[in-house]
Amino acid sequence: MGLTSLPVGGTVYIDAQIAIYTVEIFPAYTTVLHPMWAQADAGDLTVISSELTLMETLVLPLRNAEARLVSDFTSLWHQPHVNLLPITMDVLTEAARLRAAHRALKTPDAIHAATALLHGCSLFVTNDRGFLRVPGLPLAVLDDIIAGP
Repeated sequence: MGLTSLPVGGTVYIDAQIAIYTVEIFPAYTTVLHPMWAQADAGDLTVISSELTLMETLVLPLRNAEARLVSDFTSLWHQPHVNLLPITMDVLTEAARLRAAHRALKTPDAIHAATALLHGCSLFVTNDRGFLRVPGLPLAVLDDIIAGP
């Protein structure tokens, strides 16, 4: 079982949870994420995220002085077909619009959603059902995929 409807030649957005599951190798999610990473490795799709993801994923490894994990998270973004995107004024403006429309949406989540929407992502991969409140976000929630229909 894995992610379905992966966009060949398209762009997939991942949030910090997905980066953590990938780098720290969470067995429950390895099988479902494998097709996405295999297609990225083959150049069949591009995986992107906000620079915010780097900050979110480095906090605990830095706090715990886990140099190897800091290096692993940083290395994730230096692979071909995997990119971090800057937090621009356009992203912040769209994030503010999203927060204004959806009061329960937190600022970091609004930045992730805005980045994905502005860059025309074909799929937004997360394990946070809170993103369901963002209209137009093509969402794949890992726990829902694992649970099946």
